[in-house]
Amino acid sequence: MKLIILMLGVLMSQLATAQDLAAGKVAYGICASCHGAAGEGRAAMNSPALAGQDADYLARQLNHFKSGIRGAAPGDTFGAQMRGMAGTLASDEAVTAVAAYLASLPAAVSTETLEADMRNGENQYNAYCGACHGAQAQGNPALNSPRLAGLDRQYLARQLQNYAAGIRGNHADDRYGRQMKMMATVLPDDKAVADVLAFIVSQGSAQ
Repeated sequence: MKLIILMLGVLMSQLATAQDLAAGKVAYGICASCHGAAGEGRAAMNSPALAGQDADYLARQLNHFKSGIRGAAPGDTFGAQMRGMAGTLASDEAVTAVAAYLASLPAAVSTETLEADMRNGENQYNAYCGACHGAQAQGNPALNSPRLAGLDRQYLARQLQNYAAGIRGNHADDRYGRQMKMMATVLPDDKAVADVLAFIVSQGSAQ
């Protein structure tokens, strides 16, 4: 009897998860025009890849956009656009469902090929970024650090610039953003930045 009850519990949990993912897929429909049907991102629309990103990170960013913790700073044009879009998710359940759906998708793959000093990029990345974001830029949910592999260079560069300028990570309630704001200027020069971005992009390329 205990085994039957346990099996029923597992089946109910699986059914609930499937229903949540289905609801997330439907709710994501309004996002797909910018971020792609498979969450692959569209650099031409300044929209990052979302597929395969950690669900808690995605939910946190959506809630930050909704509350104005992110996207309300002067100069954050694309963040302001996302504030409006995040507001279309009317409930916490909708936010959670969309985040779970995107996290369930295969991780986005980068198609960019960048010329850079990859050895320097890897060294600089491991010196300053790898401890939080992982050696292959895969992210570390335990440290609330998002996946970077699969994101396009333009988006990554813009976020570094936004952190450095205080456009992102400057809100008192953005705990993890404030940490990144401090880290955004540690790379020694523009070459190091370019090499690190190229290394990160390479980690998201198809193997």
